[in-house]
Amino acid sequence: MKVLVTGGLGFIGSHTVVELQNEGFDVVIVDNLSNSSEEVLKGIVAITGKLPIFEKLDLRDKKSVQDFFQKHNDVKGVIHFAASKAVGESVENPLLYYENNIAALVYILQELEKKEEANFIFSSSCTVYGQAEVMPITENAPVQTAMSPYGNTKQIGEEIITEVTRVSNINAILLRYFNPIGSHPSAEIGELPLGVPQNLVPFITQTGFGLRKELSVFGDDYPTPDGTAIRDYIHVVDLAKAHVIALQRLLNKKNVEKVETFNLGTGKGSSVLEVIKSFEKVSGKKLPYKICPRREGDITEAYANTDKANNVLGWKAKSTLDEAMASAWKWEQKIRS
Repeated sequence: MKVLVTGGLGFIGSHTVVELQNEGFDVVIVDNLSNSSEEVLKGIVAITGKLPIFEKLDLRDKKSVQDFFQKHNDVKGVIHFAASKAVGESVENPLLYYENNIAALVYILQELEKKEEANFIFSSSCTVYGQAEVMPITENAPVQTAMSPYGNTKQIGEEIITEVTRVSNINAILLRYFNPIGSHPSAEIGELPLGVPQNLVPFITQTGFGLRKELSVFGDDYPTPDGTAIRDYIHVVDLAKAHVIALQRLLNKKNVEKVETFNLGTGKGSSVLEVIKSFEKVSGKKLPYKICPRREGDITEAYANTDKANNVLGWKAKSTLDEAMASAWKWEQKIRS
């Protein structure tokens, strides 16, 4: 059974490709390599023993998307990761985010709408909740005004999917991730940001390795126990496995609504300083950091209520923060050796 994974050479995408291939799916990856590398294919093969089909194309090009679906008309499911994802960058360059994250989604759905039956998994985000008023956050929490253009593209994406499924044969699952970290335990694939990392953990591991002078901690005056922002950090392999389970749910027609929504997290919040301490514990290194002003678009805290994913999907995050940090450090050491 053939599955399309857009952005499949990226961080979460590549780990999901591994889990799909381990479950016997035939995977075709689409990626424009704007924030990834074709080298990732070697890591996927090293883990699974199987080379996925790879098509380099830009999903913002409507004709390319049409041509792809004509060529691969036997695709049974789509897992859509391809999107720009840095909150800060989206504030600085909103139009890039609206073009990349919305246009590509529309072009894919236009092709799926032509099919008698289509299954679509959307890579969404806890940013749709904004600063939720109640912790932990359930799927019923109100979608707040987005704090960034990135968050807004996820909200708009969810709205588009919901509206399209009402008038088409597309069934969809929206997966709202909290904060993915770590790498595959083999250290064959992991998070490999181009340029300066926008996410906390790769900046920590690069600083630990000496590539960065020090880590910037944005804000120590939040109303939290240690003053730093709190997030729900989930191991990327746990996250990847949830995508396979969600896809199987659609393929086996177990979904009870045309669009279903699930939070994916651990259910536990960790502060920035706690993440730093976890890194220091697993690496044995002291991490240099400085306190900086808060960043525009950042919220105080967000962590998931995962009861729905646990009970309905039958999925649960298994790895601890220390295990995720250890895998991230192992990956950093490998790529720098």
